[in-house]
Amino acid sequence: MAGLRLGPLLRYTDGSSATIWVETSRPCTAEVRCADGARGTARTFQVAGHHYALVPVTGLTPGTAPSYDVLLDGARVWPPPGSRFPPSRIRTPAAGEALRVTFGSCRWAAPPADGDDPVGPDALDSLAARVAAGGERPDVLLLLGDQVYADETSAATRRWLGARRDLADAPGAEVADYEEYTRLYHESWLDPEVRWLLSTVPTCMVFDDHDVIDDWNTSAAWLAGMRATPWWQERLLSGLMSYWVHQHLGNLSPAALAADPLYAAVLGSPDGTDALRAFAAAADADPSSVRWSYRRDFGRVRLLMVDTRAARVLDEQHRAMLHPGEAAWLREQALTDRESYDHLLVGTSLPWLLPHLVHDLETWDAALCRGERGPRWARFGERLRRAADLEHWAAFPASFAELADLFARTGSGPAAPASVCVLSGDVHHAYVAEPAWPAGTAPRSRVLQLTCSPVHNSVPPTIRFGFRFGWSALARFLGRRLTRHGRCPRPPVNWRKQGGPWFGNQLMTLTLHGRSARLRLERARRDGTLATVRESVLTE
Repeated sequence: MAGLRLGPLLRYTDGSSATIWVETSRPCTAEVRCADGARGTARTFQVAGHHYALVPVTGLTPGTAPSYDVLLDGARVWPPPGSRFPPSRIRTPAAGEALRVTFGSCRWAAPPADGDDPVGPDALDSLAARVAAGGERPDVLLLLGDQVYADETSAATRRWLGARRDLADAPGAEVADYEEYTRLYHESWLDPEVRWLLSTVPTCMVFDDHDVIDDWNTSAAWLAGMRATPWWQERLLSGLMSYWVHQHLGNLSPAALAADPLYAAVLGSPDGTDALRAFAAAADADPSSVRWSYRRDFGRVRLLMVDTRAARVLDEQHRAMLHPGEAAWLREQALTDRESYDHLLVGTSLPWLLPHLVHDLETWDAALCRGERGPRWARFGERLRRAADLEHWAAFPASFAELADLFARTGSGPAAPASVCVLSGDVHHAYVAEPAWPAGTAPRSRVLQLTCSPVHNSVPPTIRFGFRFGWSALARFLGRRLTRHGRCPRPPVNWRKQGGPWFGNQLMTLTLHGRSARLRLERARRDGTLATVRESVLTE
């Protein structure tokens, strides 16, 4: 008899359809039955000895929230017997309703062995507790990177790895292959509160560096060094393969899935491992051969989730956060049919606007690395880049400027949306920043950088001090001195911090209704609740 190993995860939803992802113990037919009669079935596919299904559910009615069961070969496996949680539901908002978008990043998922969590309470656990108690629930949850930590494993996972192989051999206690990646997803998504939450709140996901390795694709020199190691190729291919299975597939609409040749090949094969591995190898060899970015429309809210890791151009003389095809896709998606949306959300794991000193440091370092001050400074710049994680949008100055231009164009003219919000994480604190363009070029839309992390991770004192100082007047003065030394042009926009920095395990929620936008930041407390830290009106 087939069992449910992982899931269900409610992924894509619209007014009439949804997809639900599961991992099963053996090949079977997965079925979802909703209380109102909507249903769907899918046969499992196999990758590296694991069995998965992405079940399309049709016949849903807008404005309803039917509960659902999951059956494998006709036997009910979800909800589990004696569950302490309410039934899982597929909620489909009606046209004109407010949309609640909750987001964050950086969730180290290892459960505490003795109940005393060393990195504090998990914000997703706290969100699950509130939703389960009948409190406010998001309409969609955006997970903006570092859903798993391939390079920072828990004690339990290290013991498991040690039973498989000798940890004295590289990559040591980090994950090495697809099977070890599945261990990370099980550790993360089998947390009881999180498992239930992901079964009843739709999610959109995108990777960041720790989903593969810290500072993934920092520079061409970094990548060359990694490719010279004997373990990197297997790690990267396994990371991309497991991401495609566990995260990327659920980001896609049923129509996009139906048009995806890789998905068809995997479904049509007794074992999709070889096809998926070949796809990952091609993506590594030519990042422009695959698009991990995607668009989702929620009524009059448009979401563009952008890959800022695999899509990079690393040549020092042509560095870009997005390769030309990806940049063109982003421009097209933002500018097409602007009259059809009131708010544009751009999900990028890495913040566009940083504390001023951090931005200037990254811009200066990029100038050194491309040779503005000679080869000795270039070597220093590369060492500094890796040591200080200088690889955000500011470290790709041309891409930073292109994004500023895109937001100005998107936010100008009679079809301008009410807001353009850049949603980011990565930096283990939260803040709100607002750019200002030169006179005569400012967009009509309100443009904001909304940064929120971690969901569950440590925030050491050095981070707290560094990011507080980074916004100060003294920091701005020091940053300008650095950029003068690097002969860096001034950025095309200025910006000010409008709130923060805030530290802790936390989530942000945007509530969008018509042309109004409201923001709430909440922090997880040790009593299992979420405490409101900041509420503000972004647009009326």
